[in-house]
Amino acid sequence: MIRRDWLTRGLCHAPPVITVLSMIATPLCRPQGRARRHLASVVVTNLAATTASQALRWWRPTQVAQAAGVIGVGTAAAEWVGSTTGLPFGRYRYTGALRPTVGGVPLLVPAAWFAMALPAREVAHGALGAASTPRRRIALGAFALTAWDLFLDPQMVGEGYWRWHRRGRYRGIPLSNFIGWLLVSVGVMAMLERTLPPLDEADGGLVGEYTFIGVMETVGFARYFRDPLVAAVGGTAMLPVAITALVNRWKHR
Repeated sequence: MIRRDWLTRGLCHAPPVITVLSMIATPLCRPQGRARRHLASVVVTNLAATTASQALRWWRPTQVAQAAGVIGVGTAAAEWVGSTTGLPFGRYRYTGALRPTVGGVPLLVPAAWFAMALPAREVAHGALGAASTPRRRIALGAFALTAWDLFLDPQMVGEGYWRWHRRGRYRGIPLSNFIGWLLVSVGVMAMLERTLPPLDEADGGLVGEYTFIGVMETVGFARYFRDPLVAAVGGTAMLPVAITALVNRWKHR
């Protein structure tokens, strides 16, 4: 029994540790190199595993599997439509650098949507506190998830994983991308309300996961990627929601 408990804890703790180490290693590798491409896969898959393992503490495996499946299929479809028609994100295309793909969409992309969707919903739930309602969670959760893309898109475009047909004002990314992200995120949050109904109190592990990613991305862009604009914009969007959720949790405790 002791050995089994040790193995279970190790399997739960391994994904977040691997995610942290991979995020630290990424800026130390050559830009647009093979190592960064492999590390992107490691970060996303282990971040998704971290989210899933944390979710399994409170929701049944069938619920978590359903949420991951619905979000994965839904966001993959949105990305396929977006990359072929330009709706709702704007005209862009994947370069083929990230593999494997289905319908031209890298499988890492829907995995990334799921990886941060539940932390975004929980941080919104925690930030709203006693005022948390389904509509408010959906709205603030969609904002919190879109806020993460203020970091994600500049990094991924910089690595050459996808390209925009017309350069936008924010590190070459058009405003339409973030409008599209917000719209899709609303749908994702609505899916979570049905598949993984929130608990009375936001999960501290998922709130911590969102906060950690926000801090790591802010420090990474400010110090290592040497892009203070993205650090300021992304940090300003992500961290206030996270800090509010943490303060509310501390007060509740």
